[in-house]
Order: sequence, then C-alpha cells, then structure tokens
Amino acid sequence: MITYDRLFIGGSWVQPSNPTLLDIASPHDRSVIGRAAQARSADVDRAVAVARASFEAGVWRLTPPAKRIAVLRRFNALRQENAENIAHLISLENGSAGWFTRAGQPGLTRQANAYLKAAEEFGWEETLVPADPESPVRSVVRREAVGVVAAVIPWNSPFSSATSKIIPALLAGNSVILKVSPENSLSMGFLAELLERVGLPEGVISVLPTDRETSEHLVSHPDVDKVAFTGSTRAGRRIASIAGEQLKRVSLELGGKSAAVILADADIARAVAGLKFASLLNNGESCIAQTRILAPRSRYEEVVTAVKEMVESLRVGDPSDPDTFIGPMIRPDQQERVRRYIRLGIEEGARLVTGGPQIPEGLEQGNYVTPTVFADVDNSMCIAQEEIFGPVLVVIAYDDEDDAVRIANDSEYGLSGGVWSSDEAHALDVARRIRTGTVTINGASVAFDGPFGGFKASGIGREYGTVGLGTYTEYKTITV
Repeated sequence: MITYDRLFIGGSWVQPSNPTLLDIASPHDRSVIGRAAQARSADVDRAVAVARASFEAGVWRLTPPAKRIAVLRRFNALRQENAENIAHLISLENGSAGWFTRAGQPGLTRQANAYLKAAEEFGWEETLVPADPESPVRSVVRREAVGVVAAVIPWNSPFSSATSKIIPALLAGNSVILKVSPENSLSMGFLAELLERVGLPEGVISVLPTDRETSEHLVSHPDVDKVAFTGSTRAGRRIASIAGEQLKRVSLELGGKSAAVILADADIARAVAGLKFASLLNNGESCIAQTRILAPRSRYEEVVTAVKEMVESLRVGDPSDPDTFIGPMIRPDQQERVRRYIRLGIEEGARLVTGGPQIPEGLEQGNYVTPTVFADVDNSMCIAQEEIFGPVLVVIAYDDEDDAVRIANDSEYGLSGGVWSSDEAHALDVARRIRTGTVTINGASVAFDGPFGGFKASGIGREYGTVGLGTYTEYKTITV
C-alpha cells in the first residue's frame, strides 16, 4: 500500500487542510492500491501564496539561465534513474499496459533534452541592430518569466504532461503549481519526491492532486499569471473563459479525433502494423490517437480485414503482464462511456467488424472494454466525430485524395494525424493539406524539437522545444 498523507507545497511536505485520504483504486481489479491527501482551496491558496512570494523575491527568476538549466538537467537525470519505478506506478494507477509505460520513458528524456537545448540557445537577452542607422537609441530585448504558472494536467499520461509544462516553465524562471488528477496521486507523489531532491528554491514548485472544483479555484486565482492546460475541449473552453475575464495568459492542449490517411499506394500490412501503436497507444486513452482510419474505396475491404485481424491479435488484460497490449480503462465511468459509444455506433448503423459492448470474458472485476472496429462509417456519425478515448476504431472509405483530405479536415478537432504511402514526397504533399497540428508520415514518432499543439477545438498555443519554452516568457524592451 502506497500512502501520501501530506501535500508537496513550495518544495516541502506539509499537512493538508483536510486530513481525509482518497483511496486510489486499481483499474485492473478495483482493489485499493494506495491512499493520498487531496488539496482543497485552502491548500491552493497556500501554494499560490508561497509561489507569489518566491517569484517576487526573485530567488529563481533572477537565477542565471545556465544555473536553471543545470538544476533541470539534474532532474532529468534523476527521473531517468527511476524510470522503471515511474513506469510501474503509472501502470498501477492508470491501467496503462507495461509496454507503453516503459516505452514512454526514453521519450520523456528526449522531451526534456529538447527543452534544455532550447534553453541553452534561447535569446534571453538580445540587442537589436536599429533598422535606421541614424537612430539615436538601441533596443535591448529580454525574455522574462511570466510569473506564477498553474500547470493543469490530465490523468492519461501524467509524466509526459507534467514534463511538457514544468520543465519549460521552470527553465524560464517561473514559479509553478502543478495540478494533477486524483487518480495519479501515486506517480505524481513520486514526481514530487524527485523535485524535492534537485535543489529548487523554496516556494518555486508545488504538486497538488485535487478535484475539478478545486482546480477551478486555482485557475481563477488572481495571483496566477498563466494557465497551461492539457485536457478535454470542454474543460479548455471553461478555462479560456476564466482567463479571458482576468486577462490571464493561457495555453490549451485539448482533445482530438485524428485521421490516419492510407493512400492507395500504401503497403497495407505496414500501415496497419503501425496503426497498432498510432491508434491504440495507452489503451486508446490518448488525445493523439489516430482513431479515424481513412481507406481508399478501391482497397477498403482489404484495409478493414487487416485492421480486424490486427485488433483481434492484441491481448487484453492485466497491465503488469508483459504480453498485454491493451489494459483497462482508468475508471468505471470511463469504461461505461466507451461501451456507450460502441452501442451508439451499432445504433447509428455502422458495421461492427469485431468487438462490441460486452466486457471481455474473465475481466469483469476491472474496467475493461473489448477493443472494437467499425466499418461502413460515415464521417458524420458520432463515433467518427466525437472523442471516445478508448480502443474503438472507425474505418471510413474515400473516393480520391481530395475526398480523403476533405474527410480528414471535416472535424472540429485538429491535433494529430498520419499519412501512409510508398511515396514519401507525395505523403508530405497530402500532409500539408491536412489542418492539424502534427502529422506523422508512415508511422514516424512525434519529435520534441518542433512545436506541438492543435488547430481548431484542439487548443491554443504550442508546447515542446523553443516555441514551447517561449510561451512561458514575456517580452521586455529596454531602449538605451
């Protein structure tokens, strides 16, 4: 039994305002695997107060960038040393299959290294050459910390979401309150332990597991200068409205319903093997999952059959089993939500190729769903338009490439996507026409040097690399 009976506020473990601990349930069998303190409004107020005091005192923001980089480099190394335990904790509390949580650890290193490289090359202070040689003044342009940052992250990939926010925010000199989901109290408690060891000044970082109501208290707090949020589009709209009222800086990485466009010349076997990961990573509980599979009408049934065989070959079960590819949904309500969408797909008239709303045999004690594939799907159907956040794939036929691009773009979302073709240059041409923040070609992994974020209802702003680091800074111009 893992227990965190205190909260990590400003770099210290303190007594919570409410001593009642939350039971953390295993998605695999719903047994209690841990207990953890949960933040209330009074704890948020305390965290914001120490963050504000620290920021105004300049103990971190006035630290030279090179020294801030050194501290975050130590954190990255410490996290690497504990990668196996981190993967275990995430599987334990999230139900994410072990292959996924372990495979994600090197990605966290690359993600952090991209930020560290960006910080080393960043123009923290530059003197501009006047456009007019006769100008009597010169401009010194500085990039300075925004202030107190509320970083609000979801439950589905906690370490990745935390890394994408706290590292650039801290590199830029901000004070940070990381709000995490109650379900992730164990892995994020361990994250707090790592942060405690790296040498950040008092008040600079807090890690608070809490519910939505208390999260809104944090987001709307007048002493919070910026909100960095990853989560649902619905919650993002609410945060944007609060930020707009208060003229608070905001960045939003929201939902997705991404399309995988299989072109007519693609190697179908290779494409579907790649979609095993691109479409079903993290049990399908991923905002970048390519769950709309667009297939040319001339090869439609070939694609449907290949997807069916791939999905049926995947083992569903205990996430700690090395042979498991798909584990349980994180909570019973998420399990029921996915099953409800499967029933809706049948009602809408889509062809059920494999799977269905039934719970997999022998796994009734956990939050399991049966991986499901629908064919003969019209892009206007709910199962093609709404984010399901589970292992449910839809295969949609298109007539020609113009039609494929039209269907791919016919979505309120625009976060990710993929193109599959034997001609890479041609695939790039198609990718350029798809209105989404990230497109992968032939299963390439997402890079961390380029900006990541969404078009349309998939968000505002970008993360990763130099662009992501810049979102945690303000410009200041000094004329001399």
